[in-house]
Amino acid sequence: MSIPKKDYSFVRNKLLNKEEIAFLDVREEDPHAREHPLFAANLPLSRIEIDAYGKLPKKNIPIVTLDDGEGYAEHAAQRLSVLGFSDVSVFDGGVQGWKAAGGELFKDVNVPSKSFGELVESKRHTPSLSAQDVKKLLDDQEDVVVVDVRRFDEYNTMSIPTGISVPGAELVLRLPELAPNPKTKIIVNCAGRTRSIIGTQSLINAGIPNEVNALRNGTIGWTLAGQELDKGQSRKFKDVSESTTTEAANRARNVADRAGVKRASLSDVGKWQSQAERTTYFFDTRTPEEYEAGHLPGFRSVPGGQLVQETEMVAPVRGARIVLVDPSGGGVRSNMPASWLAQMAWDVYVLDGVQASDLSETGPWKAPLPNLPVIGTADASTVSQWLKTDSNTIAVDFSTHANYVKGHIPGSWYALRSQLVDAIQKLPQVDRYVLTSTPAELSYFVASEFQALTKAEVVVLEGGNAAWVAAGLKLEKGPSHLASPPLDRYKRPYEGTSVDPAAMQAYLDWEFGLVEQLGKDGTHHFWVL
Repeated sequence: MSIPKKDYSFVRNKLLNKEEIAFLDVREEDPHAREHPLFAANLPLSRIEIDAYGKLPKKNIPIVTLDDGEGYAEHAAQRLSVLGFSDVSVFDGGVQGWKAAGGELFKDVNVPSKSFGELVESKRHTPSLSAQDVKKLLDDQEDVVVVDVRRFDEYNTMSIPTGISVPGAELVLRLPELAPNPKTKIIVNCAGRTRSIIGTQSLINAGIPNEVNALRNGTIGWTLAGQELDKGQSRKFKDVSESTTTEAANRARNVADRAGVKRASLSDVGKWQSQAERTTYFFDTRTPEEYEAGHLPGFRSVPGGQLVQETEMVAPVRGARIVLVDPSGGGVRSNMPASWLAQMAWDVYVLDGVQASDLSETGPWKAPLPNLPVIGTADASTVSQWLKTDSNTIAVDFSTHANYVKGHIPGSWYALRSQLVDAIQKLPQVDRYVLTSTPAELSYFVASEFQALTKAEVVVLEGGNAAWVAAGLKLEKGPSHLASPPLDRYKRPYEGTSVDPAAMQAYLDWEFGLVEQLGKDGTHHFWVL
């Protein structure tokens, strides 16, 4: 299959003209994070069948795949073509070709959002306090409330003493009852800078009467100041009254209107869901628990704070339309994220007029998938018996490295699909390989490639790791038996509790330089309210 090539001017003109394009860096996340163009969204070759239909909802959008000369871009383009995408090409020259043509390269992950956050602070001079100043406020038992705007799992890992978990989109809704006295000082923190800047500015934009400051440089700044973080905390926001919801809804709607957010109805949703010529993403920005209790058909659960932080992870088609809904929070958690997405130059709508009776689907969002390949399978009890009694059978797990470390079939090996040729050289040579994964479907897509590289029998564990757990079988934890390097996850300098201070400081220095990089790149169309 011959795949056409596209050059720098093609991609740049699409971005400058705000036309739809999926510019996809198909390397694993770690090499992607080392350097990539600003709007090159990471969609690894390893997971294309799992992610493509959910992240690329229209088959006719221009897709340009990117690598750094490894050959992944060509493979990814061929796979996308087989999946039915009709306008697929490869970026000519890869990452270095982008640079040679004069394009700017960025490090880290979620760079569009992080660079936007730095732009907001530079334009609005978002107030902040140093870690030392915040610790003094706490030590002096001043009237102060610390709100942590990250995901709950991040907060639970490490947090500022006294901090309460209030993920970003919940702030304007929840804060009035967490700090009913307008004289209470509010401190907003994340791990680094972006989410605390956006959270602080959200409260200011919404006209909250309290004094609000970001914790400058977040938990990184706290650690660099030699101050202790709490671990394992579970303080969360509570439900709020109807009157609080109404007032917060009015504040959030006002901010959205000022940002130029457009409005939509259920009739628009029906029309857009069947529209062939335009990509539309439909996101429910409430908590996952609310979403699972009842949601609109066709909407994906993406809590609003994380949507602003990680937009390209769920919406890689730059220039697409985004529709947000918050049917049980007065629209606060759709209007506030929408106000930021509008400033990030997205064509963004908030869905109004949704009734409880419209929320006809329940349960978690399920990614749309292509048909699974026909492959030999075995159930969990059979595989368990093989592994106990047959030394010539081993299990190979294609989950993310993070999931593998959390729990895997005892004795199984971790492998990356993109590194399969090398991984097979490191695996024990046996008569039977059982492939497994989370999600279960991934190993089905790996199986034929695996079989082409070995004469041994290749079988897929039916239902993957979830079926193993459901059968009451035990998992083991830890990074044992690695047949591939864990390239699928870039280690953020703000994650975990044992990070080198030099890496933390280097990360902050990088964030400070993002506004200048944005200016050099020139394709973003960002503006600040």
